[in-house]
Amino acid sequence: MTSAQTKKELTKEFKDVKYILTSSMRTKLLLAVYDNPKNLDELRNELKKPSATILHGLKELESINLMRKAQKYYELTSNGYLLTANMIKLIDNWYSLSKSEIFWNNHDLSDIPEEIIRNVYLLKNGEYISSTTSDLSIAFNRYIKLISKAKELTILLPIYSENHFKHIIDLLNKGKLKKLELIVSEEIYNSIKKNRLFEKELLENKKVNTTVTDKNFKIFLTYSEEFISLTLFFKDGHYDDSQILIAKDDDAKKWALSIIKLFER
Repeated sequence: MTSAQTKKELTKEFKDVKYILTSSMRTKLLLAVYDNPKNLDELRNELKKPSATILHGLKELESINLMRKAQKYYELTSNGYLLTANMIKLIDNWYSLSKSEIFWNNHDLSDIPEEIIRNVYLLKNGEYISSTTSDLSIAFNRYIKLISKAKELTILLPIYSENHFKHIIDLLNKGKLKKLELIVSEEIYNSIKKNRLFEKELLENKKVNTTVTDKNFKIFLTYSEEFISLTLFFKDGHYDDSQILIAKDDDAKKWALSIIKLFER
């Protein structure tokens, strides 16, 4: 497909999506029958709209092959199902970005692959935490509190931080942390090796498995069975330890694992 053809197809798709999203009734009808077909009475009771308004919207959706009537029930066509699924994803993405707007706007996202950024809706239940001028350690302390309860951790670590290392070593030595997967760049790995204590307690520790990548990255991601946490870099290249995104649901863990798998290859 040529660039001109791609542009033409995208323009057509945009028009179709715009046609749906510019009508609250069309949008609500698609969402109403997304999980299962409904008859007119059910749609009227759910949407609290008169039959004439609902029937007009249904006719519009039928005319563009997104909805069909089977017996007395209205259901999505295959095209309608795919469009509605993506519409829900778009709404969730928008909600997720809006909920933690400051976090996403302030940071460099260039090292998060595009296909994973598209699934940022999986973080919609995440909690944004920021330090304040009166307490600069709020975000860091929350992170330490989280990892202190974990038995296993996978950490995508882009920085050399003695403060972080000391806390992790303490958890390993006390037996609280049973297993640590550490993913670092060659630069960070070599910096750790220069410190004999960190080399011994981290790189030579039997509880620690270290993966070294040949590329520097700007994502500080921690994954456990209980939570995921994400901190990033400012757009000027400096690491930001004052803002953190934390989530504890399965969707967020799925999102985090998709990034980790890219670096484990």
